[in-house]
Amino acid sequence: MDSGTHLVMGVALGGLALADPVVAENNLTFVAVMAGTVIGSQAPDVDTILKLRNNAIYIRHHRGITHSIPAVLLWPIAITAVLSFIFQDANIFHLWLWTFLAVFLHVFVDIFNAYGTQALRPFSKKWVALGVINTFDPIIFGLHCIGIMLWAFWFDPVITFTVMYTIIFVYYIIRFVLQAAVKKAVHDAIPDEDYVIVAPTMRFLNWRVAAKSKTHYYVGRAYGKKINIYDKFEIHPLPKTPIVNKAIEDSNLAAFISFSPLYRWEISELECGLTEVRLIDLRYRSNDRYPFVAVAHVDEELNIVNSYTGWIYSEDKLQRKLQIGSSN
Repeated sequence: MDSGTHLVMGVALGGLALADPVVAENNLTFVAVMAGTVIGSQAPDVDTILKLRNNAIYIRHHRGITHSIPAVLLWPIAITAVLSFIFQDANIFHLWLWTFLAVFLHVFVDIFNAYGTQALRPFSKKWVALGVINTFDPIIFGLHCIGIMLWAFWFDPVITFTVMYTIIFVYYIIRFVLQAAVKKAVHDAIPDEDYVIVAPTMRFLNWRVAAKSKTHYYVGRAYGKKINIYDKFEIHPLPKTPIVNKAIEDSNLAAFISFSPLYRWEISELECGLTEVRLIDLRYRSNDRYPFVAVAHVDEELNIVNSYTGWIYSEDKLQRKLQIGSSN
């Protein structure tokens, strides 16, 4: 989920903590728990700072080790240790307990996005992405905001947030049912498909669709059970040439390949004598473009002159990123 949603989840969980008699009867413990749930709801996303280095590192590691099983156990201990020095008379066990729930909830809800997490590390580096909830879901965010406002107007936070999370639980079930219906509709529209990604959008009944058969890639949108296929690409294996082999060794292209399950490629000769190898993710079609790409320019001596990976919404901006001598 996005940072704003994680934040309101932390506040709501702090309110729900008043169901705990130890928290409800000790103001200092409540304040410490509220700080713990808010900080814990944000802590796993500290790896966002990797984006300051470059996109390749960010793509490879975001929602990786910081969302792993050891991290879920260590974040609450670290946060509780710091807060226990600030709130020395707070109940440490209950501070840890609610902070742990905040960290766990953060990682748990991220699993339901299309991006997913490596939540099973160190046992598996597989990305767990159920793809039923958009990274920002206005319904979930809105329900949290309503719940927090009701609390501010003296509604009982335990009852308020219990009702809210019950509604959200039912909402998740509905999203799974809708996704299953869309997947069936895709299979009916493309009988020979053997792999399909159905990803949510901010609109309740709109879904992104990317599918693969033995011979073609298909890209489209679903509205309810209605499937619109916008693009169809014949599948060709990536050529195993010295230039391509060199290009995919580049950190930007390697990060892209590790992240993208469905992509096509383009190879072109540039006027300056370089060869461009471009990989195009098919999951994120937007306004007739595919904004998530990885590009490398290779010279005749098999040197990577420049490369880039990330979300780019105009060719001009991409070319500025790929100026000779730059590497992102």
